[in-house]
Amino acid sequence: MNSAVEHVLVIPTQVFHDVGYFQGFSSDVDRYLKVVLDPQHASYRPRHEMEQDPSFKQLIPYCIFRCNGEVFYYQRGTAQGETRLHAKRSVGVGGHVSTLDLNREASPYEEGMRREIEEEVDLETGWIESCVGLINDDETEVGKVHLGIVHVFDLDNPKVQPREKSMINAGFACPADLVREFEQFESWSQICLKYLTSV
Repeated sequence: MNSAVEHVLVIPTQVFHDVGYFQGFSSDVDRYLKVVLDPQHASYRPRHEMEQDPSFKQLIPYCIFRCNGEVFYYQRGTAQGETRLHAKRSVGVGGHVSTLDLNREASPYEEGMRREIEEEVDLETGWIESCVGLINDDETEVGKVHLGIVHVFDLDNPKVQPREKSMINAGFACPADLVREFEQFESWSQICLKYLTSV
């Protein structure tokens, strides 16, 4: 395995379809997680290949920070890695689980989620985390090769600051207010905002 090439956690798309295909959001966490996070289905493959191969789904922790009914949001600048999402607004923080996350204390998935949060934001408050659902969006080129696992972090205080230069125009707002600017958000955030305004 070439260590210079990023290898990311994937599962065959067929495994996801076998559990039960859906488009959009599913709150049936138990049904999907025990399968998609099962090591027998998982492998680490070169990211540049997986970005163009819809026969695999890259597993992405997608973390939402919520405090007093408001959620953290930001805009993706042009320094952000995924060019297909430039200038889009988002309510999710997260990214790929990679071979960097192997052989650590927790599972590779949990380590990857923790690493991505630490890379992207300063989280200076206590929180309670819960996994609330999954996102599948085969209607976009980005979505065809990714499967999102949505985690909500309920914060004691709204103390989240971007670390990455690619995260601009950040703040907290009620999901109902953000829905009024729906078209400005990336598709996964649109799906999450629909969920957040329905619960």
